[in-house]
Amino acid sequence: MDFNKTINRWHTGCVKYDGLQQNYGRSDLLPLWVADMDFEVCPAITEALRHRLEHQVFGYSIAPDSYWQSIQDWLLNRHRFSVERDELTFIPGIVRGLAMALQVFTDKGDKVLIQQPVYHPFRIIIEGNCRKVVRNPLRFCDDGHVEMDFELLERQFAEERPRMMILCNPHNPGGFVWSREELARLADLCTEYGVLVASDEIHGDLELFGNRYTPFASVSDAAAQCSVTFGAPSKTFNIAGIVSSWCVVKNPALRRKFFTWLTVNEYNVPTFVQTVATEAAYTKAAGWLDEALRYIEDNIRYTEQFLAERIPQIRAMRPQASFLVWLDCSALGLKGKDLVDLFVDKAHLALNDGEMFGTGGECHMRLNVGCCRTTLEKALRQLEDAVNKNLKKG
Repeated sequence: MDFNKTINRWHTGCVKYDGLQQNYGRSDLLPLWVADMDFEVCPAITEALRHRLEHQVFGYSIAPDSYWQSIQDWLLNRHRFSVERDELTFIPGIVRGLAMALQVFTDKGDKVLIQQPVYHPFRIIIEGNCRKVVRNPLRFCDDGHVEMDFELLERQFAEERPRMMILCNPHNPGGFVWSREELARLADLCTEYGVLVASDEIHGDLELFGNRYTPFASVSDAAAQCSVTFGAPSKTFNIAGIVSSWCVVKNPALRRKFFTWLTVNEYNVPTFVQTVATEAAYTKAAGWLDEALRYIEDNIRYTEQFLAERIPQIRAMRPQASFLVWLDCSALGLKGKDLVDLFVDKAHLALNDGEMFGTGGECHMRLNVGCCRTTLEKALRQLEDAVNKNLKKG
């Protein structure tokens, strides 16, 4: 696969490019924000869709057994996570799934804990569904390591009494992989205080530099019994527009409650496009993924070296499982609107402002390196030029 190929995505209805005007007020920016990749999809996925579309009758469809088996086999073979068929269901998007879990397992006015800085829709769905956010900030160590503040977490569990916690595993932003020990400790605390874990694991397949992602529900029986897990092939295989996600619930009581609600509201019925693309991805695209991950690693190394040598005021925090690089811009001496203006108005780049991810995101930006090297090189040169022209080197 030629990942160096430049793909023109303009006028295809994609958020990343055609949404620039709406989201940034201008369309002349190089987009390195939305978390999808600029790579062509694995040919096996395209061919599977083409073959099905050639039938030319698009009536109501059912999910074949092979669709469910492909998900089970992928989780077992790739991540050592054994899932029974009755523990698995379709979900029309992970954020939607998290919002559905909120509605099923919590009531209006209940508290839900998140670990900021974190994917901002977590906060939006909590507040939008009339629940209250409890913020448990992560701790950033000088060596770049990120860790959970378990002492604060237990105190918040005891005093705030949240009904649910939304876990990001691996964590976004930053692409940090939680260790089996950390997840097991978290599971024990959640069990002790009766907190349900809704775990967003969409970045789990994007393991980099020898790091291994661990599904939360796989670390212990306690974790399996106190959690609802969400995942998808969308980030992994660059098929986010198809909106095909899945949910695993090990606990029989939780599963009965959640899956029944999904069934009566008809939220768990995939289209043939979703089942065909998902099955093809999980059964025929592993080689494509491995190639893509090596290319992404090279892009990350290039970014690290470029910044260290030419823009030392910006530090790239190496992701362990993501094509999204968390940039520490604190040495620039800019924050808030001034930092955004440097990237948007001076460098003509569209990145995600770290402040959108909440506490701890100040003075940070999120850079998407899931693109061809030519695009990345151009972006970093534009950033270097903007810093040199508008700030004193320091």
